[in-house]
This record gives sequence, C-alpha cells and structure tokens, in this order.
Amino acid sequence: MRERTVFDAALLESQPKLKLLVTTGMANASIDMAAAARVDVTVAGTRGTVGPAAELTWGLLLSVARHIPTEVANLRAGGKQWQLSTGYDLKGKALGVAGLGKLGRLVAGYGRAFGMTVLGRSRSNTPERSAELGIGYAASLDELLMAADVVSLHLPLARESLGVIGPREIGLMKQNALLINTSRGALVDESALIDALRSGKLYGAGLDVFAREPLRADHPFRTLANVVATPHLGYVMDETYRVFFDDAVEDILSWLAGKPLRVIN
Repeated sequence: MRERTVFDAALLESQPKLKLLVTTGMANASIDMAAAARVDVTVAGTRGTVGPAAELTWGLLLSVARHIPTEVANLRAGGKQWQLSTGYDLKGKALGVAGLGKLGRLVAGYGRAFGMTVLGRSRSNTPERSAELGIGYAASLDELLMAADVVSLHLPLARESLGVIGPREIGLMKQNALLINTSRGALVDESALIDALRSGKLYGAGLDVFAREPLRADHPFRTLANVVATPHLGYVMDETYRVFFDDAVEDILSWLAGKPLRVIN
C-alpha cells in the first residue's frame, strides 16, 4: 500500500455511481474515509490473519543476521569461496519491540524463544503489562533504541508516528544494531537509514515495507549488501487470501441486501 491517499475527495466525487468500496483489513490509509462518507460511499473491510507478518519479521531478522540470501546466491552460483560471512548471534542479544499489539507480542515471544532479552514499548504499555508478557519495560522509544541490539517496528502509521525513526533516533541506536520493519514504510526516514547502512552505523536492515511501493528500479534498498528486502509479503499467505476473498464477497452480498458488514467509515 502506498502511504498516501489514493481514493481522495476529488476521485470519489468524480464517480457518482460508486457506492461501495471493499478494502482488505479494517484500515486503509489510501482511502479518504471522511470524503467517502460525505459522498455516501460505504467502505467495508475484511478480517485478516496476524501470524504471517510476525513470521516474516523473524524470517527477515534471521536472513539479515546470518546473511542467508548472499550465502544462498553464492552457493547456487558455484562460488569459489565456500563461505562468505560470519553470522550475528541472537542469543543473549537485546530485542526491542516498538509496538506491542498482536504482532509485536508474537515477535516478543519469538525473541524469548531464541534466548534474547526482550523489552517493549507502546503508548499503552506499563511495567505490569510487560511483566505479564515476560519482557522488560522501556519507558520511552529513546530508551528502547539505546538498549536494543535489534529493533523491530510494529507501530501503526499515524500523524505522530510518521518518520518516527529519523536521523536522531538512528543515532541513538547501538553501533552494529539491526532494524526490522514489517509495519509501515513511512515510519522510517529512508534517507537516514540508507546513510546508516552505508556508513556501517547499523549492521543491517530487514524491510518488507517502504515509503513508496513498488520501489523504484534504482532504489538503494535493492542493492545494499546489508539489506534484506521483500516486496510487502507480510500478509501474503494462502490462509490470509481465503479470509480476504470470502469476506469481500460477503461484504458485497450484505451491502446489496441492505445490511452492510464490517463498515469502516
């Protein structure tokens, strides 16, 4: 999803016959919900699945830490050198989870299973809630960034979170830290991240989301050796699409029957 309004007021107002929009999930920043309501366009959503994005988060982390794409490509090409890299141990390292919703809690659990020290930060988090999750408590994002060897982002995109990881925040992170983002591309200042990856400030990054998608052909994330990037695959699973398609059809039939379901606006 592009982090901009695609179905804006002008487009919605220019389509007088449009009465129903169905989007996957229960939120979509590319639709001007207020404008849709104003021109009497119903926006309905679908259910989704939580696990796939959390699983991809961990896959990206392992891929960056163990240089899996580079090593696989070298092996397939019959490279003269059998091994190219040494890995980045996770056991004993600190995992900072920014955002403790359903996804963040799953990722925190993966970190614990891998023997990592986990700490979390969200607006609603408390020391007591962290204790219930078996993780440490970070009183601020700054505190989390300074303490973590691996930072995983699971924040919703909102006005206050836009560019929440910028040059100052990256500067707070440990030397050789890793950044994983499977949430929203616009959470991160991409120019600042590219500078940190090129300079060696950060060990690497695992990215599934970007400020503009698809990435332009010459984007540095396509070629930086310490980046593992995937094309927004977090939700792309057979099970997820079964839910999306079934709910989308149900949304349409329910709207036609005068009983709309899962209305967002």
